[in-house]
Amino acid sequence: MTNLSHDPDFFALLTGSYARRLGEALVPAAADADWLYAQAPFAVLAHDGGADPRFVYANRTAQACFGYAWDELVGLPSRLSAEAPERAERQRLLDAVTRDGFSRGYRGLRIAKDGRRFWIDQAVVWQLDRHGTTVGQAATFSEWRDA
Repeated sequence: MTNLSHDPDFFALLTGSYARRLGEALVPAAADADWLYAQAPFAVLAHDGGADPRFVYANRTAQACFGYAWDELVGLPSRLSAEAPERAERQRLLDAVTRDGFSRGYRGLRIAKDGRRFWIDQAVVWQLDRHGTTVGQAATFSEWRDA
């Protein structure tokens, strides 16, 4: 799998899709792919558009939240970021994003690699689209706390 951590084209996909869907910028004007990956004080994750979507991107803040290194998280089915009882709620969110293009204010229980449970609050989830074709979904959140 291609490493998208510092990829300027993937950065443009993330930030461009966010701006088109939400009408605002995801990152400060001077930010680039390196900043989003290594320095952003908020988590960003993205998964592909497959039937069982797999993570294709997780910045360092997201990696720290979930307790995975890049190589462990990228390629992991994104459904595994929530425990089985929470997966139905997560799927309802993803279905709403597919229907509406984005969702704001999401709160959900997630699970880290070591089994620690944590809440994400005020998350934004949006469709990733390239030239009008949906290629996946992404999420960002800056509020989280242990459950």
